Amino acid sequence: MEQKQKNTKSKRGRVLRILLSLTLVFGMCRQSAQATSSTKEQLDEAERRKNEKQGELAEAQQDLRQTQASLTRLQQVKNGYQGEMNELNTELQLVADNLHQLEVQIDIKQIEIDETTLKLQEARITREDQYESMKKRIRFLYENGGMGYVDILLSAESFGEFLNFADYIEDLSAYDRQMLEEYVQTEHDITNAEIQLEAEMDELEALKADVEAQQAEVNDLIQKTANNIAATADSIQSVNAQADAYEQEVLQAQQAAAVAEAEYAAIKAQYEEELRLAALARQSKWRNISEVTFEEGDRYLLANLIYCEAGGEPYEGQVAVGAVVINRLLSSRYPDTVTGVIYQRKQFSPVQLGMLANALAVNKATASCYRAADEAMAGVSNVGNCLYFRTPIPGLTGIAIGGHIFY
Repeated sequence: MEQKQKNTKSKRGRVLRILLSLTLVFGMCRQSAQATSSTKEQLDEAERRKNEKQGELAEAQQDLRQTQASLTRLQQVKNGYQGEMNELNTELQLVADNLHQLEVQIDIKQIEIDETTLKLQEARITREDQYESMKKRIRFLYENGGMGYVDILLSAESFGEFLNFADYIEDLSAYDRQMLEEYVQTEHDITNAEIQLEAEMDELEALKADVEAQQAEVNDLIQKTANNIAATADSIQSVNAQADAYEQEVLQAQQAAAVAEAEYAAIKAQYEEELRLAALARQSKWRNISEVTFEEGDRYLLANLIYCEAGGEPYEGQVAVGAVVINRLLSSRYPDTVTGVIYQRKQFSPVQLGMLANALAVNKATASCYRAADEAMAGVSNVGNCLYFRTPIPGLTGIAIGGHIFY
């Protein structure tokens, strides 16, 4: 009786120790926020993220190259417009110089016109004086009896006086002819000068109008070119901003790709380490299942782990997961208890991610999971002495059951 009570107390003590151990492990799992999974899902997910980030990086780099090409083209367009602007400014300067020369010529011509106008005024005064003198002489002749040249000759009382009168008449006639010719010439000069001045002024005004029109045209072209340069500058600024954004995107994509690459490399290295450890374990000493003493709660713990790892897998896959746990238990390179194997650091992702703790809290294990646990704990293994399992990845060989490869 006393021996039975001691056995009962011993069992209760073991149960309490197991529960305490589980509580401590659950607490460690919750605190392990950065724990990483060693399952194949992690490696696949890391590879997927790596490929995704590399694709995003390539796309961002392509966008950046296209944007930089657009920027180069826009800069070439701007340079072309700037060249046109320089040519137009040179042309405008030439037009302005021509206009200035014309304005100077017009000013000079205006001075000449003013001088000619004064001369015309003097000529008109001279013409009026000549005209008045002729009228006075004619009036004098008529007022004195209408005496003509013949009467003057006949009034001579001597031959000498006759000759004197003849010389006088000849001089008077010559003077009249000269005055008449000068009057006609003056009238002709005035008319020609007026016509010439008007023609020169019209020509200068026409030239000035042409130059002003040319200047207006060049100014219009300059304004349009300036608008084009401003618009192109705005486009360049916009594309520059876009290029800066793409450069930032490329930088972020490079960083993300580097992180994904490093993560993938780390998980791949871990996977290769697992292969190495599995090979070493196979060469190490193994216990027989008959040498193992299971603790109370081992079945509950193993069934819930099987649920977390292979709850959606066929029954053979559930048995295989249980067999991996028992194989580790039998290997001298792993802990010698089910609890120690399952809670060994970074071995089973449900432990690290807290899924096992949740399953244990409500006993999510199904009847098939318990049956698979019983078979595994009885020494049944459909995967030989495999110590790891993952979802398939390129290059991984082993026993395929459901969605896992056992190796």
